Amino acid sequence: MSQIVSHSASAGVRDGVAPSESPASSSAPSWRKSDTVWSLSLFGTAIGAGVLFLPINAGIGGIIPMIVMAVVAYPMAHWAHRGLTRFILSASKEDADLTDVVDEHFGNKAGAFITVLYFLSVYPILLVYSVTITNTVNSFLEHQLGITPLPRWLMSLILVGGLIFVVSLGRSVIVKAMSVLVFPFIAILVVLSIYLIPKWNTALFQTFDLRTSAEASGHSIWVTLLLLVPVMVFSFNHSPIISSFAQEKRAEYGQWADYKTGRILTVAQILMVVVVMFFVFSCALSLSPADLAAAKEQNITILSYLANHFDSPVIQWAAPIIAMIAVAKSFLGHYLGAAEGFQGLIASGAASKGKTVDTQSRALVLGTLAFMLISSWLVAWLNPSILGMIETMCGPTIAILLFLMPMYAIHKVPALAKYRGRISNYLVFGMGLLALCTIVYSIVQAF
Repeated sequence: MSQIVSHSASAGVRDGVAPSESPASSSAPSWRKSDTVWSLSLFGTAIGAGVLFLPINAGIGGIIPMIVMAVVAYPMAHWAHRGLTRFILSASKEDADLTDVVDEHFGNKAGAFITVLYFLSVYPILLVYSVTITNTVNSFLEHQLGITPLPRWLMSLILVGGLIFVVSLGRSVIVKAMSVLVFPFIAILVVLSIYLIPKWNTALFQTFDLRTSAEASGHSIWVTLLLLVPVMVFSFNHSPIISSFAQEKRAEYGQWADYKTGRILTVAQILMVVVVMFFVFSCALSLSPADLAAAKEQNITILSYLANHFDSPVIQWAAPIIAMIAVAKSFLGHYLGAAEGFQGLIASGAASKGKTVDTQSRALVLGTLAFMLISSWLVAWLNPSILGMIETMCGPTIAILLFLMPMYAIHKVPALAKYRGRISNYLVFGMGLLALCTIVYSIVQAF
């Protein structure tokens, strides 16, 4: 891509000097087509099957958690991803990814820890979607087609095996399938949200009373808000694409990379929050907290519940099909990250013993496929609580990478010193700690 800064400025970035937020050496570069493309890419990455669970956890406690989420969603998502982007930009190498940056700033042991953490942040999501696709298809067969589903062990094996077969066709097939499905899925969510408007009711507003809210959710308002945090982290997360985003914008804009990535993230996350919150409110307002509690109990997405709840042919047939496509898309996308993390673990383990492993070798690729197939199938067969997995596994591990680590780096790494002392840092760190608290809460509840 064309460079818009001088050679000396670009060299300064490569030497590890964090780019200024508002460099005085030249005027700010104008908005480009590539910026629009990245805004839409970030927006599309952020909206996946995870949003199909957000109305359940947000609305189950009534209107108060919904209002809180509407207030904190944008600053939480924006400041967290802004911090991770700045962390990637602080590397001395222009093409450094997350592990490279951690290696540079904190050492090889920390880099190995992040490799493990990255795998643990993506792999459980694959398991979540394995359960989700099985439950969604079973619900569709039973309620819409009037067919008794196959035994769960067989149905889950067929569905997960089918998705793994698509994966085996190669990365290019997965990427193409995802790119085709992303924006139609978003458009359908918006259309469905509008379609639900005539079905809105006042049941949600009866939960302004904290006692009524507690009865609906089964928890106090504080516990409901606590359990909402990891689901929000999960639903608004698009950290896997941040490394590529930061690398490309650094190459394109040099010393202006921090300023430009901030503007692009702002556009992407405003779009994301508006679409997601409209969908969440429209779903929740068309049901009641008791309905949402039933959806959680049935372990299905909000779309599957809407299809079974309303006597409307459009919703009955369109909603579960949309859910199946969305979950399949998200499964394929997260497989790439889970496979990369798994192969990274194998390579790191071999390196610690003085051996070298080719991560593209046929044996490792097939071994990865087998591991993902067997583990995903077994979890789908067992049918654990989807929201429980998000609250205790997915959300907290994502929070460590996205919320806690970049804020820690800002307060420890000299290249990020200029960003210290901002209120947003403490708010992001606090949200990350709250997401981790759900693990402690779940352990206490278990005993």
